[in-house]
Amino acid sequence: MAASAVAAALGRSPRAALSPWTLRVPRAGRGRLLSPAGLGGRPPATLAASSQPSAGGEERYCLDLLRKRDYESFLCALLLPAESRASVLALRAFNVELAQIRDSVTEKTIGLMRIEFWRNAVEDIYQDNPPQQPVAIELWKAVRRQNLTKRWLMNIIDQREKNLDDRAYRDISELETYAENTQSALLYLTLETLGVRDIHADHAASHIGKAQGIVTCLRATPYHASRRKVFLPMDICMLHGISQEDFIRNNEAKKIKDIVFDIASQAHVHLEHARSFKKNVPAKAFPAFLCTVAVADYLHKIQKADFNIFHPSLHQKSTLLPLRLYIRSWKKAY
Repeated sequence: MAASAVAAALGRSPRAALSPWTLRVPRAGRGRLLSPAGLGGRPPATLAASSQPSAGGEERYCLDLLRKRDYESFLCALLLPAESRASVLALRAFNVELAQIRDSVTEKTIGLMRIEFWRNAVEDIYQDNPPQQPVAIELWKAVRRQNLTKRWLMNIIDQREKNLDDRAYRDISELETYAENTQSALLYLTLETLGVRDIHADHAASHIGKAQGIVTCLRATPYHASRRKVFLPMDICMLHGISQEDFIRNNEAKKIKDIVFDIASQAHVHLEHARSFKKNVPAKAFPAFLCTVAVADYLHKIQKADFNIFHPSLHQKSTLLPLRLYIRSWKKAY
């Protein structure tokens, strides 16, 4: 399954390796049918995942959801060991369901109701009573298979709830905290599906998750700017004298590039720090860290674009990503 998925996506020649970066980031102090709108008795169509699969099709539902909404995680999941794959598909689908709440609702109250649905769903999953929702059912199976830590799931929900406030991060540290409680938490859970409980692997996962969270924030900036929103850390924007309106109008291009450089550099530092643990991380944990391929690919592309976050090349899907993932998986490296 994994090899065919990779072979289908081959394309252009690989880019050159990332050249050294210089960190310039200032640190400002280091069984029943439920719906997310169940309180109002809305029909099942109001679920965060709106359509129900046929009986036994929950794993396919998660697979299709990831293919459409989180293609990179979809590719990474295909390359995981068979005993871990279904669980990680469920975890990543769970993350997608939560991540899309903010953009799919016009009122915060509705978003809070959907968040509460998932909080209740996780509580019920650990009581062996999952709601009849495909992602929840697959998540329940994953919990039963690998005894996943409930705290990480709740951290993800709590952080997504805070993110409904729709405001910029105060500083880079706040962005890193968000990334730790979402992306890093997903990596901790992925390690558990692989049977890895190791402090060095956890340290690597923490830094990789932070790098991934920072990169995700950068990648989403053009989309958010088109909707007249900017979520980049305010302390770095203020340091360079850039307002949200400047970002929205793409004014002061040089200063915007400096901001993007500072933020991207911090992601690169986290990635390199994670790799410094490589000798102590069990080889069994490496499949959990395949996401580093996409993170490094974006950092290289944004550097090649001279940190112009609006450059068209940054919005193109990397046709060589499946091959790079496959090679990294074969080499058992991250």
